[in-house]
Amino acid sequence: MNASAVNGTGNDGSPEGEDAAASPGGGAGYRRSAGSPRGEARRRELLERVTDDLAANGLVDFSLRRAARAAGTTHKVLLYHFDGADDLLAQAVQRLRDRRIGNAATATAGGPTERSLPDRVREVWRILVEEESGLRRVLDQAMGLAMYDPARYGALSRHASQQYLPLLISFCPADWPEQRRLEVAEMVLATLRGFLLERLTSGDAEGVEAGVEGLIRALEREEAAGA
Repeated sequence: MNASAVNGTGNDGSPEGEDAAASPGGGAGYRRSAGSPRGEARRRELLERVTDDLAANGLVDFSLRRAARAAGTTHKVLLYHFDGADDLLAQAVQRLRDRRIGNAATATAGGPTERSLPDRVREVWRILVEEESGLRRVLDQAMGLAMYDPARYGALSRHASQQYLPLLISFCPADWPEQRRLEVAEMVLATLRGFLLERLTSGDAEGVEAGVEGLIRALEREEAAGA
């Protein structure tokens, strides 16, 4: 059945009845809201509910039907607003990262002349290890999925870099050349990501903290060299 078989839409801008179904994931998939204000508001509402479910229950056994239960709707309605389970998962993980980045941005507020690069990175690390356990667990699991099946979930990792880099670049002194700021931000991102994975897999929190202190000293030297 293709999109021409859709009989109508409900009050939330989603398909109405079983005939609204079509093959998901292709051009003959569920009809979309095409960005209407009502449809977009409904999509955001559903995404927030699914995101909250991920934060509470993690990624294990995530499915479209589980997401539908969490959102209080049907999997067909979700397929009307999202391009399948992987798309929904990616958007929910991105929303969780937005929360993490928002926490970091708030905690490290202030211009480069007010707070040093090492101080800001130290504060970000504190947030990463002390944040709510559900948020930390889901984002760790997302990284694991990206490594386990990069063809299917690699975008989860790539999107993380795209989200984190602007914040880390903003930590660097404004008078540094753009390329230098990018290089340092990339180094910090890769190093903190490695520390998180090491902490998760080895359980050696003390050893990881020693590594973080080494990173902080390296950043102090980097900042001093550019003064």
